[in-house]
Amino acid sequence: MRHGLTADTVERIQGVLTHFPAVERALLYGSRARGDHKPGSDIDLTLCGESLISEQLAAIALELDDLMLPYTFDLSILDRLDHAALRRIVAREGVILYERQPRPVISG
Repeated sequence: MRHGLTADTVERIQGVLTHFPAVERALLYGSRARGDHKPGSDIDLTLCGESLISEQLAAIALELDDLMLPYTFDLSILDRLDHAALRRIVAREGVILYERQPRPVISG
């Protein structure tokens, strides 16, 4: 638990992300990913998915807020990060917090 989030907190965050099929993966970065967070540190999370749009990001933010967790979230869409330095930080220290499981193919 290097990131300082309980298993319950991670499961609740993952539960929100499952409501949004466009989210393929969520990467934790920043102080929580590095393990040098403080008790009040926010959760830096960038989302991956080819069809993700800003409106979905806003809806995800609202659902995460409804969890009433003692953290603030800094959400972004990886493909829309404009700052090259931030993209390098995510690439270097990003930790997968959520990954959508592929649906099984049923043949019949």
